[in-house]
Amino acid sequence: MMQLERRTILHVDLDAFYVSAEVRERPELKGIPVVVGADPEGGQGRGVVIACSYEARKFGLRSGMPISQAFRLCPQAKYIPPDWGLYERASEEVMKTLRGFADRFEKGSIDEAYLDITSRAADERSAAGVAAEVKRAVREQHGLTCSIGVGPNKSSAKIASDRNKPDGLTVVPFGDVAGFLAPLPVGVVPGIGRKTQDFLSEKGITTIRQLQELEGKQLLSWFGKNGVWLWGVIHGEENVEVKQQEIPKSLSVERTFKDDVKDFREVRKEAADGAAELMRRVKSGGYSYRVAGIKIRFRGFETHTREKTLVSHTDDERPLAEAVEKLLDEFETRKEPVRLIGIRVADIQRSTSGPSRLDDWIRG
Repeated sequence: MMQLERRTILHVDLDAFYVSAEVRERPELKGIPVVVGADPEGGQGRGVVIACSYEARKFGLRSGMPISQAFRLCPQAKYIPPDWGLYERASEEVMKTLRGFADRFEKGSIDEAYLDITSRAADERSAAGVAAEVKRAVREQHGLTCSIGVGPNKSSAKIASDRNKPDGLTVVPFGDVAGFLAPLPVGVVPGIGRKTQDFLSEKGITTIRQLQELEGKQLLSWFGKNGVWLWGVIHGEENVEVKQQEIPKSLSVERTFKDDVKDFREVRKEAADGAAELMRRVKSGGYSYRVAGIKIRFRGFETHTREKTLVSHTDDERPLAEAVEKLLDEFETRKEPVRLIGIRVADIQRSTSGPSRLDDWIRG
């Protein structure tokens, strides 16, 4: 087998990012249970928890939980709506700092990134030193904390970053990645979700060590080509490059109504508000878009999506607003209660043009 070049990778994960950004702006929230998400409406609200503080997690709260359930578990928490503009700005500021430490930089999401620091650190000790510098810079320059995993590849670094949260630093032994992973539960492997965990549990497999003991052909039989990737991860031989992927493929906003809405004028109003919120995120990220779309869900979860492609990219909010209005026309005559409305932009790139007239962008 060809010898793979050893890399030094950091995975930087901002701790409870949405909540931490809110606390940075509103220090009175520090040390108390905080939930970012839908209005709980005294336990009757619809929607979900987007993020919660570590203090809230002690009560069993977690991201994706119905907001009504979160309220029942922790009614004393401070519930606040998301401020997407704040999060986008805070993320971009931090990512700019992180880029300065990296040979190669890859933004994984709004609150995580991979840094290839091979030229600065060839072993665990020097890599830990760079990671400590990164943590200090994020804390001192941005008032936020992060947890960092250090490893010889992306998957081990990502797994390590989650081992000691919040504000942790975990170093994987470069010469024994498989040994580091062996005692951990299979669920720590990126890509192994609840369904796969249940499947493996039925086979009597709950730890990575048990996965390591299987022959590669067994993983191939169970998971197809993904089994090859999984074998590489659990044996510490995954070698995916850190690759710059800064621009999201799409951005969206969804609004779930407290009660299903029969008045389509209210649907249009909520869609317009959602489009305005989405455009704030587009502009704060310095993006332009070319595809505008909607998602509409009726009672009974019947869901439809529609899109409109513009003549060229734009960062003007008017083409989105106009496209949303036109796409909604198709559904107004149905007279059915609407449960959810979503707005989406896609084919995103860095903004290079100024505002233009609506007719310059919308196709007839």
